[in-house]
Amino acid sequence: MTKYVYRFGGGVSDGGQGDKNLLGGKGANLDGMASIGLPVPPGFTITTEMCTRYYDDGEVFPESLREEVANGIAHIEGVTGKKFGDVADPLLVSVRSGARVSMPGMMDTVLNLGLNDETVTGLVAASGDARFAWDSYRRFIQMYSDVVLELDHGSFEEALEIAKEDKGFTLDTELSAEDLQALVSTYKKLVEEQWGKPFPQDVNDQLWGAVGAVFGSWQSERAKVYRRLNDIPGGWGTAVNVQAMVFGNMGDTSATGVAFTRDPATGERAYYGEFLINAQGEDVVAGIRTPQYLTRQARERAGAKPASMEEAMPETYVELARVFDLLETHYRDMQDIEFTVERGKLWMLQTRSGKRTAKAALKIAVDMANEGLITEAEAVARVDAAALDQLLHPTLDPKAPRDVLTKGLPASPGAASGQVVFDADTAERLAEMGEAVILVRVETSPEDIHGMHAAKGILTARGGMTSHAAVVARGMGRPCVSGAGSLAIDSKAKTMRIGSREVKEGDIITIDGASGEVMFGSVATVQPELAGDFGTLMVWADKVRRLKVRTNAETPADCRTAREFGAEGIGLCRTEHMFFDAARITAVRQMILADSEKGRRAALDKLLPEQRKDFAEIFEVMAGLPVTIRLLDPPLHEFLPHQESEFAEVAQAAGVSVDELKRRANELHEFNPMLGHRGCRLGVTYPEIYEMQARAIFEAACDIAEKSGAAPIPEVMVPLVATKRELELMKDVIDTTAKAVFAEKGRTIDYLVGTMIELPRAALKAGEIAEVGAFFSFGTNDLTQTTLGVSRDDAGRFLTTYVDKGIFPRDPFVSIDVEGVGQLIELAAERGRATRPDIKLGICGEHGGDPASIAFCEQTGLDYVSASPYRVPIARLAAAQAALKAR
Repeated sequence: MTKYVYRFGGGVSDGGQGDKNLLGGKGANLDGMASIGLPVPPGFTITTEMCTRYYDDGEVFPESLREEVANGIAHIEGVTGKKFGDVADPLLVSVRSGARVSMPGMMDTVLNLGLNDETVTGLVAASGDARFAWDSYRRFIQMYSDVVLELDHGSFEEALEIAKEDKGFTLDTELSAEDLQALVSTYKKLVEEQWGKPFPQDVNDQLWGAVGAVFGSWQSERAKVYRRLNDIPGGWGTAVNVQAMVFGNMGDTSATGVAFTRDPATGERAYYGEFLINAQGEDVVAGIRTPQYLTRQARERAGAKPASMEEAMPETYVELARVFDLLETHYRDMQDIEFTVERGKLWMLQTRSGKRTAKAALKIAVDMANEGLITEAEAVARVDAAALDQLLHPTLDPKAPRDVLTKGLPASPGAASGQVVFDADTAERLAEMGEAVILVRVETSPEDIHGMHAAKGILTARGGMTSHAAVVARGMGRPCVSGAGSLAIDSKAKTMRIGSREVKEGDIITIDGASGEVMFGSVATVQPELAGDFGTLMVWADKVRRLKVRTNAETPADCRTAREFGAEGIGLCRTEHMFFDAARITAVRQMILADSEKGRRAALDKLLPEQRKDFAEIFEVMAGLPVTIRLLDPPLHEFLPHQESEFAEVAQAAGVSVDELKRRANELHEFNPMLGHRGCRLGVTYPEIYEMQARAIFEAACDIAEKSGAAPIPEVMVPLVATKRELELMKDVIDTTAKAVFAEKGRTIDYLVGTMIELPRAALKAGEIAEVGAFFSFGTNDLTQTTLGVSRDDAGRFLTTYVDKGIFPRDPFVSIDVEGVGQLIELAAERGRATRPDIKLGICGEHGGDPASIAFCEQTGLDYVSASPYRVPIARLAAAQAALKAR
């Protein structure tokens, strides 16, 4: 029979060998901490396999699980000496989620489970602290009602606020035992009003309700969004961890905290974290109370007055610091730790590899390699390639004027400007319209996940450096300023006030996640510096990668940026972008609307010197490197005039009437232009177009070779080829033009002629096409469209649903559809090489900057990938990681 429950703590371990796929990250690490002798409250883990079965069986638990869970509870009772449901000295447990990978705040937790009207009196007697017992009961009812019963969380918060206001208190900790007992009565009435039944008193019913709720939270909307944003498969499921409660809310010798073994924002080797005296864990992460700093140095640096843990609990802090060092050495990575101090005794509740910014990830990886804790190759593998995007964009110009409104905590570095919005739905809606927004909240919650992702930055009035907003923002790479306590936010009125100043929804603000400053209006930015740890890691990555990395670029500025980022050539230069220039569009339209070869050549003669200049500027930047130039590809309708004045301008240039031009435009109309008269079909019907472009390429190449002595290596790419004959015809035009130019210039240049594989037929007939083409560049954008029969421009309306329902594991326009499109690429590569063993193979679609797609290219044995300039470093690192994985 399949085993679904694994025990840990108290000198007992049912194994699992730290298998995160089986036990989830939290369960595996709890067992791991207990096995190396750390103080871990005893408990048990219900596996991820049970979660999968739970959903497969229609959200029903098998009877065998009940017996296993009962044995797990008996294990906890044996270690603690307490009984679950005992009215004299009750055992209380926490029920927490634990997916394979960290999903902070996305799934549900229930604390203090096991309390009811009878056991609370036993807790009063056993603890000798009535206030603590009633505080724990009110917390349990509030959390259970929210997570399990799914009642209105706000009504419980409102009741708590009223209870404090009636007494003139501002903090929960000021409420007496009697106040809290009265609040429990209020909470129970709310439950009965909203649920229609009394609050559950049977502790076993409570337990199974909580286990079901944690499994259920795996399919919550916020968890689905998080998985989609982080490419986490829905089939993985979550584990459930049931563990004996330890209490940080038992007075001034008790506390709870969250800490990192290094600074997750900067990577600095310094303990980083926050704690609260007389509190439970959710008080820290939810920002309900302002936490205190862990170390004296951090407190002094922030100018804070409340004592740090190092000062308030020096003996416990020393023990905690020892645990930090032990865990970091054991797991060989920066750890994110949750701990509780119960009446002076330290308990470890969690450790996991901590979420960190890209800057911190780089520093930590490089430092740990230099410290000998990990190898250079491991350092390369540690940094999330996609997260490098955080480092490759501008930051605030220190010299720019700033209208500072307030200052909060620098929770996640980076800077962002945008419109103020006060709710997640508005943030998502405006972002979809192309607007930059800053999400402003009193405090964020997991339900805000979609708005946080849509926003350029996040600002909260409450919460510390380890709050939900801070942790999630760092993981997403969003700038965040948290705990800006001077903000008075009115979400209903959609305003926030700072002293006498008011900021309305739609006003522009700038936040600086490195300094914590919040500024009115936009602030100028400066370009990033890619040296230091970044440069070191890139050198290590380049040592191990096999794939070459090129760029998609067609302007000198983009080419220079790509070279600075380490591009080894151009994999896609789109020539049509050059045609849209305002100074050229009239001649382009004249060429398109001409109804004779003579008319087209007259227009092309005007375009030739402009094209030659374009290519010369690119070749100058890319001298000595390969440059793949795609000949004119888009449907002609994209260039056609639309307004009367545009028709008149073209008619005058061509010397024909406006009516004649309109007749010609009507002839060119297509019902489905993306599958119409475009790509090589233009060259077949109007070879003079490709002849002009080829002449511009070869004349520019000869001129730059003469000027610089470093000849470029043009690779002329014919788009949308479906047959060998199409490529033969176009290659003949290109070769004939090259021969003529070389004769005129008195010199030759090495060049290649190849094609973009973007049609399924071309992939299937790659063996024949390779008889003519010296290289294949897979245009994965169009290959995905033509293979799936899905328009990239329209797919956004339904692809999210397809990913959520598991039809596609990821958006196929973001990450290659390996099972479908990938098979065509593999087939084309195999057949192309069978014909021409030295054929050059690469991809140039947007997938060239996607780490998962790059891993596929490594596996398939392609020669290079090509990405947009700012994604070149991402591609370099991802290529190195793919090579390491393939070893």
